[in-house]
Amino acid sequence: MNYDENITRRLKRLEGQIRGVLKMMDEGKDCKEVVSQLSAVRNASDTAIAYIVATNLEHCILEDMEKGTDSRERIQSAVQLLIKSR
Repeated sequence: MNYDENITRRLKRLEGQIRGVLKMMDEGKDCKEVVSQLSAVRNASDTAIAYIVATNLEHCILEDMEKGTDSRERIQSAVQLLIKSR
């Protein structure tokens, strides 16, 4: 699978958020602030996962349509991957 610029940007943003959390911890910031930022990291990570799975699934379905193949198994696999990632 080819990963587009969108996912790279998302992951770089996540990397920056993690660095920010580490800096907050080094500075002794309040627990609530750190947890709030970690929650934002988790949400961003979940969004990145969903984007990767959805993009890959779209690619696979289009490929199956060209070949005249049934995509149900791929869809079920993608759903399981999303469930597992949570």
